[in-house]
Amino acid sequence: MSFVKRGKIRREVLKILSINPRTPTELAKETKFHRSAVSRALLDLESKGLVTCLTPKEKLGRLYQATEKGKQVLAKLAKISVENNPRHAFK
Repeated sequence: MSFVKRGKIRREVLKILSINPRTPTELAKETKFHRSAVSRALLDLESKGLVTCLTPKEKLGRLYQATEKGKQVLAKLAKISVENNPRHAFK
C-alpha cells in the first residue's frame, strides 16, 4: 500500500485505471505526466499485481486496467486518508 501512496504518478495512474481502461498515451494526456514516466509506473504497478494489460500482444496502444487488488489498495488508502483527516478526502 505504501508503494502506491509514495508514488504520485503510480497513485494517479491507479486511480484513473480503477474507473476505465486506458492506454499509456491516454494516461499521459490525462495526468500531464510524461508518457515514459507513466509507462514506468504501469510496469511497477503491474509487477505488484495492481494493474493488468488487457492487450499484451499489441506493440502499440496497449490497454491497462486496475485489478481487484489495485482497487482494494485504493479503497484502503482512501479510508486511511479520511480517518486521518476527515476534512480532506484522499487525493
